[in-house]
Amino acid sequence: MVTYSALVTDDDLVFKALADPTRRFLLDLLFQRDGRTLTELESELDMTRFGVMKHLRVLEDAGLVVARRSGREKLHFLNPIPIQLIHHRWIDKYREHHASALLDLKNQLEDMA
Repeated sequence: MVTYSALVTDDDLVFKALADPTRRFLLDLLFQRDGRTLTELESELDMTRFGVMKHLRVLEDAGLVVARRSGREKLHFLNPIPIQLIHHRWIDKYREHHASALLDLKNQLEDMA
């Protein structure tokens, strides 16, 4: 018997992380200025420190945030690679199909004219 946890892929972790508006907001904050501490991130949200830590953990598990120690502080950095991989895997290929369909339609309409 295959368990659900055995079926979870990296894409699933990224989609789960991106599904929450608070986590997307944290990513936006790190996009604006990378290398923020938990205290800095917490100050931008109306939630407990523990709540922010839980969201950061989900983002780290998905590979979207990387944390590094700098002295006594732990700095959080955005890792855009998983989002780029999702874009390439799930968006680009479908956009390609639509773009080629529109090009075919354009050519057909020009041939009719």
